[in-house]
Amino acid sequence: MTEVQIDRAFAALTAKISRDRGFGCASYKERCLRRRIAVRMRARGVHTYDAYARLLDDDTREYELLLDALTINVTKFFRNWDAFAALDRLVIPALWSSPHESIRIWSAGCASGEEAYSLAILFHRHAARAGALARLSRVKVIASDIDKGSLDQAAKGAYQEASFADTPADIRRAYFSATSPYAVHPEVRQMVRFEHRDLLRDAPPPGALHLVCCRNVIIYFDRESQEMLFRRFHDALAPGGVLVLGKVETLLGDARNHFQPLETRERIFRRL
Repeated sequence: MTEVQIDRAFAALTAKISRDRGFGCASYKERCLRRRIAVRMRARGVHTYDAYARLLDDDTREYELLLDALTINVTKFFRNWDAFAALDRLVIPALWSSPHESIRIWSAGCASGEEAYSLAILFHRHAARAGALARLSRVKVIASDIDKGSLDQAAKGAYQEASFADTPADIRRAYFSATSPYAVHPEVRQMVRFEHRDLLRDAPPPGALHLVCCRNVIIYFDRESQEMLFRRFHDALAPGGVLVLGKVETLLGDARNHFQPLETRERIFRRL
């Protein structure tokens, strides 16, 4: 096949995926899509995009495996500990001492839930240090993802050893069971609600948010989609609310006029 024919076949395949499963392929960077589709094609011994499209029609299980590959579900508890330490120092005490009746946090693109539980643990630790666990019920962590399989896993709150590579030993002892699979303690689990949400197609959770964490997700979208998401995050946050991005992500376009850096190195920004 010529390069033009290959490009047309790829375009037809991604259009099919979007049409069949509602997955917005057009908003993702093309090289990321090509790379991740190629992984599944190699796994199934398929060599052309046309052949892979036929395989998707014949094998619905392959569609699930493909969507799992496309949604990039790689995470750990307290991944990049320095970012969580900065939140613990700069953001959580201020939110805790605020007059808000409800402190609303959104873990956007939560994958299998480790980030959402990590945020809940930070608030629980702060409340315990302040001797104010009775007030913890006002902290609400909403965790969303496009991958329903990952959300099912997250809701179970039980994890294998690999999820704890970045977790401080004292936190692990205090908030997880001692035997595998390592279960999140109930007082933390009840702080988190998981829901299916497509960042690009669905509205943010209703009501003003005080903290939005969307780390290592935006980098996979094209520029137009990134800028659209920054506008959504800005509108979803209460004035003074905080946005946290991944280590290699940064604000683009007009968003730079609507957020100010709170901790530049850890990609923490305050809504203006």
